[in-house]
Amino acid sequence: MKAGLVTFYHLHHYGALLQAVATQRALASLGWDCETIDYFVNQDNRILKPPTSPGRAAGDAHSALHYPALRRRWERFERFSRTFLKLTARRYGSWEELREAELPYDLLVSGSDQIWNPVIFPDRRFDPVFFGTFSPLRKIAYAPSFGVAHLPEGMEEELKGYLEGFSHLSVREARGREILREAAGRTAEVVLDPTLLLTAEEWSALAAERPPRGSYILCYCIARPGALEPYIRRLAEETGLPVVQLCGARRRVHPKARLILDAGPAEFLSLFQNAAYVCTNSFHGTVFSVQFRRPFFTGVAPAELAEPESSRTFSLLRRLGLTERVVGKGDAAGLRDVPDWPAVEERLRAARRGSLAYLKAALAGEPWEGAPPAAPEKGEGPVLADRTHCTGCSACRCACPKDAISMVRDKEGFAFPAVDPAKCVHCGVCTAACPALRRREARPLPAAFAAWNREAEVRRDSTSGGAFSALADYVLEGGGVVFGAALDGRQHLRHIACFRKEDLWRLRGAKYVQSDLDGIFREVKKCLETRQVLFSGTPCQVDGLYRFLGSRPENLTTCDLVCQGVPSPGVWEDMARLIERKRGRELQTVRFRNKVEGWKNSHFTAVYDDGTVDTQPLFETEYGRAFGRALFLRPCCYRCPYASLNRPGDFTLGDLWGLLPEEFPDQQQKGVSLLLVNSPHGSHIFDQLRLSRQPFPVERAIAGNPRLASPIAQPPDRAAFFAAYALDPFDQVVRRFCALPPLPVRAAGKVLSPEAKARLKRILKKG
Repeated sequence: MKAGLVTFYHLHHYGALLQAVATQRALASLGWDCETIDYFVNQDNRILKPPTSPGRAAGDAHSALHYPALRRRWERFERFSRTFLKLTARRYGSWEELREAELPYDLLVSGSDQIWNPVIFPDRRFDPVFFGTFSPLRKIAYAPSFGVAHLPEGMEEELKGYLEGFSHLSVREARGREILREAAGRTAEVVLDPTLLLTAEEWSALAAERPPRGSYILCYCIARPGALEPYIRRLAEETGLPVVQLCGARRRVHPKARLILDAGPAEFLSLFQNAAYVCTNSFHGTVFSVQFRRPFFTGVAPAELAEPESSRTFSLLRRLGLTERVVGKGDAAGLRDVPDWPAVEERLRAARRGSLAYLKAALAGEPWEGAPPAAPEKGEGPVLADRTHCTGCSACRCACPKDAISMVRDKEGFAFPAVDPAKCVHCGVCTAACPALRRREARPLPAAFAAWNREAEVRRDSTSGGAFSALADYVLEGGGVVFGAALDGRQHLRHIACFRKEDLWRLRGAKYVQSDLDGIFREVKKCLETRQVLFSGTPCQVDGLYRFLGSRPENLTTCDLVCQGVPSPGVWEDMARLIERKRGRELQTVRFRNKVEGWKNSHFTAVYDDGTVDTQPLFETEYGRAFGRALFLRPCCYRCPYASLNRPGDFTLGDLWGLLPEEFPDQQQKGVSLLLVNSPHGSHIFDQLRLSRQPFPVERAIAGNPRLASPIAQPPDRAAFFAAYALDPFDQVVRRFCALPPLPVRAAGKVLSPEAKARLKRILKKG
């Protein structure tokens, strides 16, 4: 039986050529004669190309300078392709040429790589060749990738039509399976990249015979190293090993890196096979680190960290139990930690068997019901939200009847649930309490108001209009208790219970850090047995409380906050210690937003134990600048499901930004609160509050507070920040990521238009 393979192979890219070779060999192992159709499109392997931009011209100048090495690389790619890849005798340049050809195949295989990625082609449309539409033969797909998290608008029907000739579908990552289901209603198997169908021994046979001399740290970066930079630097410092850089991106990743420009695929394999450590942001760099059991660290794009379910790297590493090798997140492995290679190999063998079983069934045209679900591993814990969805609300920890869960800080300084397998009885109570695992019911649109406290002193001590204090006064006057966030003497923020008006000052004001809720939900539940309770917190904390309680008690009132996202407690406390070291005295308290110059020019004010005070505009401080860029928020904040008008609390409070000069002119300098009334219970209480208030259009409230409509975007350097935070002294991290930009950059920022800034960024990125 003979199969024709349509895939990327000709571009001189290590992964593309090696996956094509691997696909042919996998089909051969199953008794099929496979030939790669020599379809040459959108592929330019010339060393020197016509310059199309300043960045391209700079690249050509570099290529000319290193032409002999790059020429050797070109020749090695061509030789490897001729030796190990079986190609059609004829090269085809278009769909029409393939349509007219007499192809001697029993089957067409749409192979791996990003052949189904529409945005990489010149017209930003699917290339129908890679769906085999030029032939009426039966078609199967093995591990193609869409390469995008979402299809461009309007392309669903086109994709559905292209898939009609396929008897069997598989994809390389989980998100591809979802795209096929959503766009075409088709099911697909998630299979291994073809390079993992071959064993390490089989790849070793294709590697260059003369390995590099001595031990070394191999760096293979196809983009800027970003979060990998501190790992490369620290590995070199601690091991004393030289850095060898296999050039995908040509910019040095380390000042003393030895650049290798002439490696072909065989040399690529040998470099990975013999490395002591690997640092890479390439998918296939990750693959061959696993194949050859090299201790490795992987960097991924910011979009992949924000949505790991759409990432091919995460999809693979999750399957192999290796997600801790991704840097720039809280559970990243330690610098010298070594993977559990026997366990990884066992998982890889199982995944390889499943992928080959799919391929065998697809080739034979036999029905495929999908691989059986993997058996749970021994000692596997309960089902809880993953790291990108967990809010740290502690509902699971408080709900556990066996106290088997504790909240433990990770390397980003955020608390996540840790389950003690010796205590866990798998009762499922924690799973039921997790708000991130439940879809919330839609509530009617809230009523919006501009509001301010009538007491001048209270309003002066509040962040905006002092609406929270009016609500707290109402509950305390009825004999109730108020729960809110307060800083202690070491600047640790935790929720506390307040029983007296005189203590409310501790709860007033914005605190730009995630609060500690350990044990608080149980304390709230106990108080609800005898009195009214007001709980104020972020919307995820409010929802977590309701999930823990299992109901909405009539004597519970909740107030959620318009929240940009919660910064890391670990980062804040390190910042507090840094401030103390710089000033040579201990902090007594801080106010993140002080009205010393009015509501709209918030100041960060630090009060020290000797009575001295520092104050400056919030966004001129190191912490304020980084917070303003959303640099160290909790991972879930960038995909927050509460960033909408469907609020969990009875009330929502925030600043009423976006007021016109003529609106409430006597109040704007003092601060005006945005108050949303979200429930009938809230509406009943609202009528009794000692507040000045005016109705306000909801759409304008959203315009002034975008987090009522959508979450904040994850900044591109978040992973780099936390990679450095995990390895470097904190003062160095602050200087690198939180300092004011150089004066010329600040000046340019004031002079250049947004369009000019965008063009400059594009030029610098290409260069």
